[in-house]
Amino acid sequence: MSVTEKDTAQSKGGKSLVELAYDEIKDRILTNAYPPGHQALEQEVAADLGVSRTPVREALIRLENEGLVRLIPRRGMRVTPLSPDDMREIYEVLTAVETMAVELLARQKPSKAKMKTASDALAQMDQSLRAGDLEKWAEADDRFHRALLDACGNSRLAAIAATVRDQGHRARLLTLRLREKPTKSNKEHREVLNAILRGNWERARDLHYAHRIRTSETLTEILEHYRFPQL
Repeated sequence: MSVTEKDTAQSKGGKSLVELAYDEIKDRILTNAYPPGHQALEQEVAADLGVSRTPVREALIRLENEGLVRLIPRRGMRVTPLSPDDMREIYEVLTAVETMAVELLARQKPSKAKMKTASDALAQMDQSLRAGDLEKWAEADDRFHRALLDACGNSRLAAIAATVRDQGHRARLLTLRLREKPTKSNKEHREVLNAILRGNWERARDLHYAHRIRTSETLTEILEHYRFPQL
């Protein structure tokens, strides 16, 4: 579906052409439709999306600020590739930011109603693993982490984490079938959620930190083992 078609379909939602172009380009980057290193002129992207260059230019500036593309004078945009070292840095930031968010959230001792989005995401993760659907598991895993950040009460933490997580999204998709079945992740998520609901912020913080460190080490080991120069 082109951006023009989406604009017609979503006009009731009030999204501008810039927002629609941003959403579409970002989706293509995160799903590797625009792979790492992909380069295109603004007019080529605009023609691909069925819009003028102006909303595309504004969308690309926003994506450059998020680290997903690099704008090159007279040569358009280039999708930013990531090295294993880049991924290590991304996960160091995610670990620090998410661990703080989990601590803030657990200190509130939130109700089950407030944590319903996280609980539903965890249930979907369990169901997806039983069905052997790793793509749906990854989507639910992402919703779980976002739910914790959205509920922590610090919008800046949530915004930082969202940007950094998007930068590493391609690597998570690439390694999804190269790692062990993520049963342990589900168990760790459940332990974190239970500690949050009990208001045990120290345990919730420590469990989430350990989870993030483990997943980071798993990812970087896979990238180094398969010798991916960039993603």
